[in-house]
Amino acid sequence: MNAGEEQVALYDAAGRVVGRAPRREMRERGLWHAATAVLLLSGDGERIYVHRRTDTKDVYPGLHDCTAGGVVAAGEDPFDAARRELAEELGVRAEPEFLFREVFEHGTVRYHGFVFQARWDGPVVHQPEEVAEGWWMPLTELRERLSDPQWPCVPDGRAFAQRWLDDGSATT
Repeated sequence: MNAGEEQVALYDAAGRVVGRAPRREMRERGLWHAATAVLLLSGDGERIYVHRRTDTKDVYPGLHDCTAGGVVAAGEDPFDAARRELAEELGVRAEPEFLFREVFEHGTVRYHGFVFQARWDGPVVHQPEEVAEGWWMPLTELRERLSDPQWPCVPDGRAFAQRWLDDGSATT
């Protein structure tokens, strides 16, 4: 099955699962869905993993992102989706910790975001179809970059990371 035919869970605006649809249809019609976002921290919590998305991504191509994540598949639990996406995108097998849930709307992208964090000091292995390059960034630098509207960062990752920093969940 190609990525456009992958079945994703459809949600209503209130956050209830209401069905399923092919990923392509969800994107074309701007349907409500769910997605995960995992902030990957170093073991000491002083750095976060940031990557640049490939230019072929269907949403926000070529932009920086400080989360790993993606769409929740039909029948998939968001916790399982977070684990799967972290392993697929960054080759990381860590147990994500749930932080918060937040609605994200930007143009035709409308979803319920399940935001997690995980700690990792092992190797990071990029999925070449999704991640062009990546590096560890000090949290102090992330704060500076997020405050710069010119930094080419995905809007959902920016919003989730800013909430995480503002809520005091970050260590710095």
